[in-house]
Amino acid sequence: MKQWVKKLVEQFDMDWGTPSNGKEAPQAPSLSEDRATLLYILDVYNKHLFEIQNHQVRKVRAKLDTFAKELVQSDAEEVEKALFKIRQFISSYRIDEYTYVQNTFDDFKRIIWDFADHLSEEAHIEDSSQGDINQSLEQLREAVESNSIEELRARSREFINFYLKHQNVNNERRSKRMESIKKNLTTVKKQLMEANQTMRRDHLTGAHNRKSYDEQVRRYLQLHDIDGDPMTLILLDIDFFKKVNDAYGHDIGDFVLQECVRLLQESFSREEDFIARLGGEEFAVILPGCNTEAAIRMAEEAMNRIRKEVFVHEKLEIRFTVSMGIAEITKNEGADSWYKRADEALYESKQTGRNKYTISKGTAIKRVA
Repeated sequence: MKQWVKKLVEQFDMDWGTPSNGKEAPQAPSLSEDRATLLYILDVYNKHLFEIQNHQVRKVRAKLDTFAKELVQSDAEEVEKALFKIRQFISSYRIDEYTYVQNTFDDFKRIIWDFADHLSEEAHIEDSSQGDINQSLEQLREAVESNSIEELRARSREFINFYLKHQNVNNERRSKRMESIKKNLTTVKKQLMEANQTMRRDHLTGAHNRKSYDEQVRRYLQLHDIDGDPMTLILLDIDFFKKVNDAYGHDIGDFVLQECVRLLQESFSREEDFIARLGGEEFAVILPGCNTEAAIRMAEEAMNRIRKEVFVHEKLEIRFTVSMGIAEITKNEGADSWYKRADEALYESKQTGRNKYTISKGTAIKRVA
């Protein structure tokens, strides 16, 4: 079995059952490249899920994990059935996903349309007022051309009174309009910010999501190209998270994810520190201005916090640990390469005992117990 396939299968942390001798640790089954590719697609899909109506993220992840296990464990005859179920589910999910995105886009359009409609009404009022002025001016011109001093005096007095009244009304309306526009702008800004935050936050934990992570990495790399300051990426996984879900249920799994984010936020608490949930139990922490040594100190603090914490949920006392991969950005390095080095370091931590961090050194990695 090729190395990339082996790595892909191992990352699922599944219980593959007891081997025939009953003594050795169960080994992940061998997998063809075709099945491994399908498994990879499911894994990518799993990491980019977001909350939509009728499809809670944790339930969708559980279903995709089930599909992944069926793909790995099914014999040739059962694979077709597994593929049919996957196609059926993905088709249904994509329809609901498209509907959600379309509805969100419609909400954006409604916010902007309401604001534009309000401005249109104000412009119409201005046009009506301008029409009244034009009519009064026309009457004044007619009085001038009539050569009647009495009519000119009367029309002049009417125009002056009308114009002064119009200006007072116009000033009051302008003041009210500016206040109204200001209020509308504040409302629109708030609505757009809330919608923007919703699209960029993980629904369950409140951490940034994968989309937000990708955007933030691009911004930080642009700044790094300008100032050259050090910057470090930490990727981390909750150890044996699937076993937590299997043993206690997804509600407890969700609770563990939320508590993990809370402790990460306490440990990486600088304003510029960026914490994102990339998918499942995988998280990323970007530390601008931190070299490897500074990142290690912060990582050790976070791991110690998590190790010592006893998480109480109803009658259960839960403990868990995390594994980390640490990679400081190198000169002229792109986002993909940076992520890959941190991911390889994380993989090394998981393969050599978990509950530890591993430091990436350029193209090499250095393990730390």
